[in-house]
Amino acid sequence: MSNSERPLDILNESRNKRIMAELKNGRQFIGTLKSFDIHINIVLEDSEEHVDGELKRKIGKVFLRGDTIILISPQ
Repeated sequence: MSNSERPLDILNESRNKRIMAELKNGRQFIGTLKSFDIHINIVLEDSEEHVDGELKRKIGKVFLRGDTIILISPQ
C-alpha cells in the first residue's frame, strides 16, 4: 500500500476541499473538511444537511462524531 492509499492520508488530501459524509441515520452533510482525528471525528465548515437527497438546512461549522459516519466521499 502506498502512502496515498491509507485512509487517513486520503482524508488529509481532502482537507480544505468539499466532502460529503453520510451518517448511520441516513442524513448527509456536505461541507469543507477542516480537520479530523484518528477516530474520524471531523469538522466541516460551510456545511449543509441533506435528507433524502434534498437540502434540509445550512449549518455552517459542524462537528461529526466518527462512530456515526458510514461514508465519506470527496465532491
